[in-house]
Amino acid sequence: MHYNMWMNLLVAFMISGGQSQVVDMDTTRCGYAGSQVDLSCRFINSNPPVKVSQVTWQKLINGTKQNVAIANPALGVSVLPPFRERVKFKNPAVRRPMPSLEDTTITFSALQLSDEAEYICEYTTFPAGNRENTVNLTVNARPMIQMSLSTPTIVAGSSSSKMTVATCLSANGKPPGVITWDTMLDGETDTQETRNPDGTITVRSDYLVVPSQKIHKQKLTCITTYHNERFTDSVTLNIQYEPEVTIEGFDGNWYLNRENVQLKCQVDANPPVSLYQWRFLNGSIPNKVEIRENILLFKEPVSYQLTGTYVCDATNSIGTRSASVDVVVTENPLAQSSTEGVMSILSWVVALGLIFGLAVAVFLVNRQHQSGHSETDSNPNSPSPTHKLALSKKKGTDDFQNPGKYYDELPNTADYVSYRLACNKDDYLEQHSPPIHPPLTYLPQNPYSQHSSRSPVFQYPTPGSIPPFMFPKEQYV
Repeated sequence: MHYNMWMNLLVAFMISGGQSQVVDMDTTRCGYAGSQVDLSCRFINSNPPVKVSQVTWQKLINGTKQNVAIANPALGVSVLPPFRERVKFKNPAVRRPMPSLEDTTITFSALQLSDEAEYICEYTTFPAGNRENTVNLTVNARPMIQMSLSTPTIVAGSSSSKMTVATCLSANGKPPGVITWDTMLDGETDTQETRNPDGTITVRSDYLVVPSQKIHKQKLTCITTYHNERFTDSVTLNIQYEPEVTIEGFDGNWYLNRENVQLKCQVDANPPVSLYQWRFLNGSIPNKVEIRENILLFKEPVSYQLTGTYVCDATNSIGTRSASVDVVVTENPLAQSSTEGVMSILSWVVALGLIFGLAVAVFLVNRQHQSGHSETDSNPNSPSPTHKLALSKKKGTDDFQNPGKYYDELPNTADYVSYRLACNKDDYLEQHSPPIHPPLTYLPQNPYSQHSSRSPVFQYPTPGSIPPFMFPKEQYV
């Protein structure tokens, strides 16, 4: 970018000064094999201009110039072999009967690795002579990525040392690709590079590991990095191994007359087992025992003749492996003294208890909540919680003789034993509601006759500055 800027400034300076002509070109160009690339070439004329009589593109190889394409105002355009099918002038004005040769950029199609070289764009002018410039063309090649298992059949135990199980190939790359591996296996890599006659490089990376059953179906991923591109390929290891055999079915509690018992030959093998064989080391297999491939089915109740050692042989294409079990028949079932059953029952009891307790708690909370709402709704005169709080603050625990200033604040005089004598109310009727708990008194309750309802029986004094007359409760008994 800085080069082009300085070149343009230089060209402008030369044109303004009228001193010379300039051939403007890129310094370097890069393309990939099989693609196309433009090699630009522009002629900056002088003032006054000179006459362009011919433009020639040349390839410089080991100091020798090879003509590629020629543009002549009188003779037209000519592209020489072996470039004729792949090179053309990009600007259509160059190919016209009256051509314009100011821009003679050429386009390379189907780039080949052999196209990598230095190219010269030469302008022949009159009367100034020849003017030229050069560009370096670099041709890269994307590698071909391939990954494969080293062999279709990898047998576990065939080697005690590490062997190649997978290969990753980055072929014919320019520049070469970089290969890495992504896997959980504990192996190692062996990488080699080979330079090809056309200038490309082939990279081969082998992954080595000790073949065993535990690496069967493990994944191997090859990562090839080329410039800023990343290619991945994966394989799954197929490790073949002999059968691993176990016998299931004998629980140590085969007692006389027990029914529905069997022995099963469990196998892990690759490839799968092709043949099962059962043997009884204490003689021939008892009667009424049915062989169903990997299962021994005992059709009759257990008897002492079933006691002995049973062997299962499993065979695949890799080999044969065996397993055995010793069957012991007892007269009576074993006592159930295991703690598993007890713990299971206890866990169920605890779980049910927790569920029941949670349900009861939820029920009681909901019921209490509904009861509170129903009491509030059924008593319209009941004060609000705020009002209740205010009332509770008015009356202290021991303040039984608060005289008050208003009628509503007066205490119930019936709460005191001597209220009649103290207040001299013998001649008056009680105008207030009787207390919930009748007070203790030795005086008659209503000894006098009732007065006429027209005359006021009793009148409370008007609230004023006169202090009320108070007696302690203990004055009269």
